[in-house]
Amino acid sequence: MILAIMQYVLLFVLIVAVFIFVMDRTFRAAFWNGPVTDHFDGNKFHNRSEADKRTEHDRKAIYTWMLSRDKNVWTQREVKQTKPQERVYGDKLIVTFINHATVLIQTQGKNIITDPMYSKRASPVSFIGPKRYANPGVAFEDLPPIDMVLLSHNHYDHMDIATLRALSEKFKPAIFAPLGNKAYLASKGIEASELDWWDRKSEGDFTLMFTPARHFSARALSDRDKTLWGGYVIETENGDIYFSGDTAYGSFISEIHQKYPRGFRLGLIPIGAYKPEAIMSDVHMNPEEAIRAAQELGVKQAVAIHFGTFKLADDGQDEPTTTLDALQKNQGIDIFAALPNGGSITVK
Repeated sequence: MILAIMQYVLLFVLIVAVFIFVMDRTFRAAFWNGPVTDHFDGNKFHNRSEADKRTEHDRKAIYTWMLSRDKNVWTQREVKQTKPQERVYGDKLIVTFINHATVLIQTQGKNIITDPMYSKRASPVSFIGPKRYANPGVAFEDLPPIDMVLLSHNHYDHMDIATLRALSEKFKPAIFAPLGNKAYLASKGIEASELDWWDRKSEGDFTLMFTPARHFSARALSDRDKTLWGGYVIETENGDIYFSGDTAYGSFISEIHQKYPRGFRLGLIPIGAYKPEAIMSDVHMNPEEAIRAAQELGVKQAVAIHFGTFKLADDGQDEPTTTLDALQKNQGIDIFAALPNGGSITVK
Protein backbone atom coordinates (compact mmCIF):
# COMPACT_ATOMS: atom_id res chain seq x y z
CA MET A 1 0.00 0.00 0.00
CA ILE A 2 2.72 2.44 0.99
CA LEU A 3 4.68 1.51 -2.12
CA ALA A 4 1.64 2.19 -4.32
CA ILE A 5 1.12 5.62 -2.70
CA MET A 6 4.78 6.49 -3.22
CA GLN A 7 4.50 5.53 -6.87
CA TYR A 8 1.48 7.83 -7.32
CA VAL A 9 3.31 10.65 -5.55
CA LEU A 10 6.37 10.20 -7.75
CA LEU A 11 4.19 10.13 -10.85
CA PHE A 12 2.46 13.33 -9.75
CA VAL A 13 5.81 15.04 -9.06
CA LEU A 14 7.07 13.93 -12.47
CA ILE A 15 3.98 15.27 -14.23
CA VAL A 16 4.30 18.61 -12.41
CA ALA A 17 8.02 18.82 -13.27
CA VAL A 18 7.35 18.09 -16.95
CA PHE A 19 4.52 20.65 -16.98
CA ILE A 20 6.78 23.34 -15.44
CA PHE A 21 9.57 22.49 -17.89
CA VAL A 22 7.24 22.73 -20.90
CA MET A 23 5.65 25.98 -19.69
CA ASP A 24 9.07 27.49 -19.04
CA ARG A 25 10.31 26.61 -22.52
CA THR A 26 7.08 27.91 -24.04
CA PHE A 27 7.07 31.32 -22.41
CA ARG A 28 10.68 32.21 -21.69
CA ALA A 29 12.43 35.02 -23.52
CA ALA A 30 15.23 34.59 -26.02
CA PHE A 31 18.65 34.80 -24.37
CA TRP A 32 20.98 37.64 -25.29
CA ASN A 33 24.40 36.69 -26.66
CA GLY A 34 26.92 39.50 -26.72
CA PRO A 35 30.22 40.78 -25.40
CA VAL A 36 30.85 41.27 -21.69
CA THR A 37 30.14 44.82 -20.52
CA ASP A 38 29.83 46.63 -17.21
CA HIS A 39 26.21 45.42 -17.02
CA PHE A 40 26.40 42.05 -18.85
CA ASP A 41 28.62 39.25 -17.58
CA GLY A 42 28.34 37.07 -20.68
CA ASN A 43 25.35 35.24 -19.25
CA LYS A 44 23.07 37.71 -17.47
CA PHE A 45 22.45 41.44 -17.25
CA HIS A 46 22.82 43.23 -13.94
CA ASN A 47 22.52 46.72 -12.50
CA ARG A 48 25.94 48.24 -12.97
CA SER A 49 26.48 50.15 -9.73
CA GLU A 50 27.23 48.25 -6.55
CA ALA A 51 24.70 50.50 -4.82
CA ASP A 52 22.04 49.41 -7.31
CA LYS A 53 22.62 45.67 -6.99
CA ARG A 54 19.46 43.83 -6.02
CA THR A 55 19.22 41.96 -2.76
CA GLU A 56 19.01 38.26 -3.50
CA HIS A 57 16.08 37.39 -1.27
CA ASP A 58 15.99 33.67 -0.56
CA ARG A 59 13.05 31.77 -1.97
CA LYS A 60 11.68 31.05 1.48
CA ALA A 61 11.29 34.79 2.12
CA ILE A 62 9.54 35.28 -1.23
CA TYR A 63 7.18 32.35 -0.69
CA THR A 64 6.46 33.47 2.89
CA TRP A 65 5.48 36.91 1.61
CA MET A 66 3.33 35.46 -1.19
CA LEU A 67 1.46 33.23 1.28
CA SER A 68 0.93 35.99 3.85
CA ARG A 69 0.37 39.01 1.63
CA ASP A 70 -1.62 41.97 2.86
CA LYS A 71 -5.21 41.22 1.85
CA ASN A 72 -6.14 44.83 1.08
CA VAL A 73 -9.09 44.71 -1.27
CA TRP A 74 -9.03 46.22 -4.73
CA THR A 75 -12.32 46.93 -6.47
CA GLN A 76 -13.25 47.23 -10.10
CA ARG A 77 -13.21 50.90 -11.10
CA GLU A 78 -15.28 52.60 -13.74
CA VAL A 79 -13.25 54.47 -16.33
CA LYS A 80 -14.47 57.34 -18.48
CA GLN A 81 -12.69 56.73 -21.74
CA THR A 82 -11.51 59.63 -23.84
CA LYS A 83 -10.56 60.04 -27.48
CA PRO A 84 -7.31 61.98 -28.04
CA GLN A 85 -6.97 64.32 -30.96
CA GLU A 86 -5.22 62.83 -33.97
CA ARG A 87 -2.09 65.00 -33.98
CA VAL A 88 -0.52 67.77 -31.91
CA TYR A 89 1.79 70.15 -33.76
CA GLY A 90 4.61 72.55 -33.02
CA ASP A 91 5.93 72.86 -29.49
CA LYS A 92 2.62 71.85 -27.92
CA LEU A 93 2.93 68.70 -25.76
CA ILE A 94 -0.08 66.69 -24.61
CA VAL A 95 0.23 63.64 -22.38
CA THR A 96 -2.60 61.13 -21.90
CA PHE A 97 -2.37 58.49 -19.18
CA ILE A 98 -3.99 55.34 -20.60
CA ASN A 99 -3.22 52.88 -17.81
CA HIS A 100 -0.35 51.42 -15.77
CA ALA A 101 2.82 52.43 -17.69
CA THR A 102 0.96 53.09 -20.95
CA VAL A 103 1.16 56.78 -21.79
CA LEU A 104 0.41 58.57 -25.05
CA ILE A 105 2.84 61.40 -25.81
CA GLN A 106 1.80 63.82 -28.55
CA THR A 107 4.07 66.56 -29.85
CA GLN A 108 5.58 67.88 -33.11
CA GLY A 109 3.03 65.97 -35.17
CA LYS A 110 4.07 62.57 -33.78
CA ASN A 111 2.36 60.08 -31.45
CA ILE A 112 4.49 58.00 -29.09
CA ILE A 113 3.18 55.29 -26.75
CA THR A 114 5.06 53.72 -23.85
CA ASP A 115 4.73 50.09 -22.70
CA PRO A 116 1.33 49.59 -24.37
CA MET A 117 -0.87 47.25 -22.33
CA TYR A 118 -4.48 46.45 -23.27
CA SER A 119 -4.84 42.82 -22.17
CA LYS A 120 -7.12 41.81 -19.30
CA ARG A 121 -4.29 40.13 -17.38
CA ALA A 122 -0.57 40.77 -17.01
CA SER A 123 0.18 37.11 -17.60
CA PRO A 124 1.24 34.59 -20.24
CA VAL A 125 -2.23 33.01 -20.02
CA SER A 126 -5.73 34.47 -20.00
CA PHE A 127 -7.15 32.63 -16.99
CA ILE A 128 -4.67 33.39 -14.19
CA GLY A 129 -2.28 36.15 -13.18
CA PRO A 130 -2.71 39.81 -12.18
CA LYS A 131 -6.02 41.07 -13.56
CA ARG A 132 -6.90 44.62 -14.40
CA TYR A 133 -9.08 46.63 -12.04
CA ALA A 134 -9.53 49.56 -14.40
CA ASN A 135 -9.95 49.61 -18.16
CA PRO A 136 -7.62 51.57 -20.43
CA GLY A 137 -8.58 55.23 -20.49
CA VAL A 138 -8.43 55.28 -24.28
CA ALA A 139 -10.13 52.47 -26.20
CA PHE A 140 -7.77 50.77 -28.63
CA GLU A 141 -9.96 51.75 -31.58
CA ASP A 142 -9.74 55.40 -30.44
CA LEU A 143 -5.96 55.56 -30.42
CA PRO A 144 -4.55 58.09 -32.88
CA PRO A 145 -2.01 56.81 -35.45
CA ILE A 146 0.94 55.55 -33.41
CA ASP A 147 4.36 56.40 -34.84
CA MET A 148 6.64 55.05 -32.14
CA VAL A 149 6.47 52.44 -29.37
CA LEU A 150 8.91 52.46 -26.44
CA LEU A 151 9.29 49.22 -24.47
CA SER A 152 11.12 49.35 -21.15
CA HIS A 153 11.51 45.60 -20.46
CA ASN A 154 9.86 42.25 -20.98
CA HIS A 155 7.57 41.82 -17.95
CA TYR A 156 4.00 40.98 -18.92
CA ASP A 157 2.57 44.24 -17.60
CA HIS A 158 4.95 46.19 -19.85
CA MET A 159 5.55 44.06 -22.96
CA ASP A 160 2.12 42.78 -23.95
CA ILE A 161 2.34 40.73 -27.13
CA ALA A 162 -1.36 40.93 -28.03
CA THR A 163 -1.28 44.73 -27.88
CA LEU A 164 1.99 44.97 -29.78
CA ARG A 165 0.66 42.74 -32.54
CA ALA A 166 -2.47 44.85 -32.85
CA LEU A 167 -0.45 48.08 -32.96
CA SER A 168 1.95 46.63 -35.54
CA GLU A 169 -0.87 45.49 -37.80
CA LYS A 170 -2.83 48.73 -37.56
CA PHE A 171 -0.13 51.40 -37.52
CA LYS A 172 3.24 49.78 -38.35
CA PRO A 173 5.06 51.97 -35.80
CA ALA A 174 8.79 52.00 -35.09
CA ILE A 175 9.19 49.80 -32.01
CA PHE A 176 12.16 50.05 -29.67
CA ALA A 177 13.11 47.54 -26.98
CA PRO A 178 16.09 46.71 -24.72
CA LEU A 179 18.81 44.28 -25.77
CA GLY A 180 17.69 40.68 -26.14
CA ASN A 181 14.07 41.39 -27.02
CA LYS A 182 14.35 41.77 -30.80
CA ALA A 183 14.58 38.02 -31.45
CA TYR A 184 11.73 37.22 -29.07
CA LEU A 185 9.46 39.86 -30.62
CA ALA A 186 10.38 38.65 -34.11
CA SER A 187 9.29 35.13 -33.11
CA LYS A 188 5.87 36.67 -32.37
CA GLY A 189 5.73 38.47 -35.73
CA ILE A 190 6.67 41.88 -34.32
CA GLU A 191 9.54 43.88 -35.82
CA ALA A 192 11.59 45.94 -33.37
CA SER A 193 14.96 47.63 -32.94
CA GLU A 194 16.90 46.97 -29.74
CA LEU A 195 19.07 49.28 -27.71
CA ASP A 196 21.76 49.01 -25.03
CA TRP A 197 22.16 51.48 -22.18
CA TRP A 198 23.32 54.87 -23.50
CA ASP A 199 22.65 53.90 -27.12
CA ARG A 200 21.28 56.79 -29.19
CA LYS A 201 18.96 56.39 -32.15
CA SER A 202 17.55 59.05 -34.47
CA GLU A 203 13.89 58.68 -35.32
CA GLY A 204 12.49 61.44 -37.48
CA ASP A 205 12.70 64.76 -35.65
CA PHE A 206 13.58 63.03 -32.38
CA THR A 207 16.63 61.32 -30.93
CA LEU A 208 16.19 58.48 -28.46
CA MET A 209 18.63 57.68 -25.67
CA PHE A 210 18.14 54.36 -23.88
CA THR A 211 18.97 54.89 -20.22
CA PRO A 212 19.75 52.59 -17.27
CA ALA A 213 17.16 51.62 -14.67
CA ARG A 214 17.24 49.52 -11.53
CA HIS A 215 15.05 46.52 -12.22
CA PHE A 216 15.17 43.01 -13.75
CA SER A 217 13.66 40.95 -16.56
CA ALA A 218 11.89 37.60 -16.94
CA ARG A 219 8.95 36.01 -18.72
CA ALA A 220 9.43 32.52 -17.24
CA LEU A 221 11.60 30.72 -14.66
CA SER A 222 14.84 30.19 -16.54
CA ASP A 223 15.23 33.54 -18.32
CA ARG A 224 15.70 35.93 -15.39
CA ASP A 225 17.95 38.84 -16.41
CA LYS A 226 18.65 37.29 -19.82
CA THR A 227 17.39 40.48 -21.49
CA LEU A 228 17.98 44.11 -20.58
CA TRP A 229 15.68 46.71 -18.97
CA GLY A 230 15.78 50.50 -18.91
CA GLY A 231 14.14 53.83 -19.73
CA TYR A 232 14.22 56.40 -22.50
CA VAL A 233 15.02 60.02 -23.09
CA ILE A 234 13.23 61.53 -26.07
CA GLU A 235 15.32 64.49 -27.18
CA THR A 236 13.23 67.17 -28.90
CA GLU A 237 13.91 70.73 -29.99
CA ASN A 238 11.25 71.91 -27.53
CA GLY A 239 12.56 70.16 -24.42
CA ASP A 240 13.49 66.61 -23.53
CA ILE A 241 11.11 63.92 -22.25
CA TYR A 242 12.09 61.16 -19.81
CA PHE A 243 10.29 57.81 -19.49
CA SER A 244 11.84 55.88 -16.63
CA GLY A 245 10.26 52.52 -17.38
CA ASP A 246 9.80 50.26 -14.36
CA THR A 247 12.50 51.00 -11.81
CA ALA A 248 13.61 51.42 -8.24
CA TYR A 249 15.42 54.54 -7.11
CA GLY A 250 19.14 54.28 -7.84
CA SER A 251 22.45 55.93 -8.61
CA PHE A 252 21.66 55.84 -12.33
CA ILE A 253 19.49 58.91 -11.75
CA SER A 254 22.54 61.07 -11.10
CA GLU A 255 24.18 59.62 -14.24
CA ILE A 256 21.19 60.64 -16.33
CA HIS A 257 21.23 64.09 -14.77
CA GLN A 258 24.91 64.46 -15.66
CA LYS A 259 24.08 63.80 -19.30
CA TYR A 260 21.00 66.05 -19.23
CA PRO A 261 21.87 68.84 -16.78
CA ARG A 262 19.16 71.15 -18.18
CA GLY A 263 16.51 68.80 -16.89
CA PHE A 264 13.35 67.54 -18.54
CA ARG A 265 10.20 69.18 -19.75
CA LEU A 266 8.30 65.99 -18.88
CA GLY A 267 9.08 62.92 -16.77
CA LEU A 268 7.04 59.71 -16.60
CA ILE A 269 7.99 58.14 -13.27
CA PRO A 270 6.51 55.16 -11.35
CA ILE A 271 4.94 55.49 -7.91
CA GLY A 272 3.29 52.11 -7.21
CA ALA A 273 3.84 48.43 -6.28
CA TYR A 274 6.31 49.27 -3.50
CA LYS A 275 5.15 47.22 -0.49
CA PRO A 276 6.57 45.35 1.36
CA GLU A 277 9.50 47.67 0.89
CA ALA A 278 11.97 45.08 2.22
CA ILE A 279 11.36 43.17 -0.99
CA MET A 280 10.07 45.75 -3.46
CA SER A 281 12.51 48.60 -2.86
CA ASP A 282 15.08 46.93 -5.14
CA VAL A 283 12.76 47.05 -8.14
CA HIS A 284 10.11 49.76 -7.59
CA MET A 285 10.02 53.33 -6.31
CA ASN A 286 7.71 54.52 -3.59
CA PRO A 287 6.07 57.97 -3.95
CA GLU A 288 8.73 59.69 -1.82
CA GLU A 289 11.51 58.27 -4.00
CA ALA A 290 9.60 59.23 -7.14
CA ILE A 291 9.47 62.87 -5.99
CA ARG A 292 13.16 62.75 -5.11
CA ALA A 293 14.01 61.33 -8.55
CA ALA A 294 11.96 64.00 -10.33
CA GLN A 295 13.65 66.76 -8.36
CA GLU A 296 17.16 65.39 -8.92
CA LEU A 297 16.50 65.02 -12.64
CA GLY A 298 15.17 68.56 -12.93
CA VAL A 299 11.76 67.43 -14.18
CA LYS A 300 9.45 70.39 -14.66
CA GLN A 301 6.28 68.30 -15.01
CA ALA A 302 6.13 64.72 -13.77
CA VAL A 303 3.32 62.31 -14.58
CA ALA A 304 2.90 59.28 -12.32
CA ILE A 305 2.80 55.79 -13.82
CA HIS A 306 2.64 52.19 -12.55
CA PHE A 307 -0.34 52.42 -10.20
CA GLY A 308 -4.04 51.69 -9.95
CA THR A 309 -4.60 49.12 -12.72
CA PHE A 310 -2.89 45.86 -11.66
CA LYS A 311 -2.43 44.67 -8.08
CA LEU A 312 1.26 43.75 -8.15
CA ALA A 313 2.25 44.33 -4.51
CA ASP A 314 0.75 45.09 -1.10
CA ASP A 315 0.12 48.83 -1.36
CA GLY A 316 -3.58 49.67 -1.52
CA GLN A 317 -5.39 50.63 -4.68
CA ASP A 318 -5.30 54.36 -3.90
CA GLU A 319 -2.32 54.37 -1.54
CA PRO A 320 0.33 55.50 -4.06
CA THR A 321 -1.69 58.51 -5.22
CA THR A 322 -2.91 59.59 -1.77
CA THR A 323 0.62 59.28 -0.41
CA LEU A 324 1.99 61.25 -3.36
CA ASP A 325 -0.57 64.02 -2.83
CA ALA A 326 0.18 64.21 0.90
CA LEU A 327 3.93 64.37 0.33
CA GLN A 328 3.59 67.18 -2.22
CA LYS A 329 1.29 69.13 0.07
CA ASN A 330 3.66 68.73 3.02
CA GLN A 331 6.63 69.83 0.92
CA GLY A 332 4.76 72.69 -0.73
CA ILE A 333 5.48 71.45 -4.24
CA ASP A 334 3.40 70.60 -7.29
CA ILE A 335 5.70 68.55 -9.53
CA PHE A 336 3.61 65.42 -10.04
CA ALA A 337 0.26 64.85 -11.70
CA ALA A 338 -1.39 61.50 -10.92
CA LEU A 339 -3.93 61.27 -13.70
CA PRO A 340 -6.91 58.92 -13.88
CA ASN A 341 -6.97 56.44 -16.75
CA GLY A 342 -7.84 58.59 -19.75
CA GLY A 343 -6.75 61.81 -18.07
CA SER A 344 -4.53 64.21 -19.99
CA ILE A 345 -2.58 67.40 -19.45
CA THR A 346 -0.98 69.96 -21.70
CA VAL A 347 2.64 70.37 -20.60
CA LYS A 348 4.05 73.87 -20.64
